Amino acid sequence: MAQVILGEGEHIESALRRFKQKVSRAGIFPDMKKNRHFETPIEKRKRKLIAQHKQRKRRFRS
Repeated sequence: MAQVILGEGEHIESALRRFKQKVSRAGIFPDMKKNRHFETPIEKRKRKLIAQHKQRKRRFRS
């Protein structure tokens, strides 16, 4: 869980910016998107297969 403590005299905008940075570094957004809805085993296999194909394309391009 990302947590930011507001310093004395610190503006809300700067605290919000620090919070967003902590959340992005912790990798919370991708995990949250992944768990947003139930994924059937077939959908999971299909998603992983597509990711493998994309990765292979990137490897052979360079």
